[in-house]
Amino acid sequence: MSSTIGYTRSVVAAAMLLVLAACTTTNIASMEEPAAAPMTGQTNDPAPGFENITAGSEEDFILNAGRRIYFTQDSATLDSVAMATLDNQATWLNKNPNWLVKLQGFADDSGSASKMVALSQKRADVVMAYLASKGVDARRMWAKGYGKDREVRDCAERSCKVQNRRVVSNLRTQRDDEGA
Repeated sequence: MSSTIGYTRSVVAAAMLLVLAACTTTNIASMEEPAAAPMTGQTNDPAPGFENITAGSEEDFILNAGRRIYFTQDSATLDSVAMATLDNQATWLNKNPNWLVKLQGFADDSGSASKMVALSQKRADVVMAYLASKGVDARRMWAKGYGKDREVRDCAERSCKVQNRRVVSNLRTQRDDEGA
């Protein structure tokens, strides 16, 4: 009797596996995800969702040049990654001279408020000087340090704090209140 039960369990288990193997999620996936844009197979095909980005637009700048660079703690020194991003920004800005750039510097909470404002201003000034050295007209740019008042994330971990040690390049069509 026990061999019959064992045999029956094996047959039932095999049947269940066959049923599961026959199931697919293709229909479910097609309902959850939009169809991808047709691709030409070229390396410059736009990423899905970015097919309609206009060259020279703010979205184009963000996507193709990058708008943030990061710094190590208590430093306003540009590293190779920051310089590569700024080189991309300079190239883009030189091709699109109608845009102005507000450079916003930020810091983490590793010092007094006044020290962090000074450091964030120094970071923004360093970025502006670098972009100017790459041919971007200094009259198109202005820099403002905000210290630690506008944190991306409030956190204690070192890997998280780096997100607050940054300069953000924001495109403008006209100068705004430089105190803001």
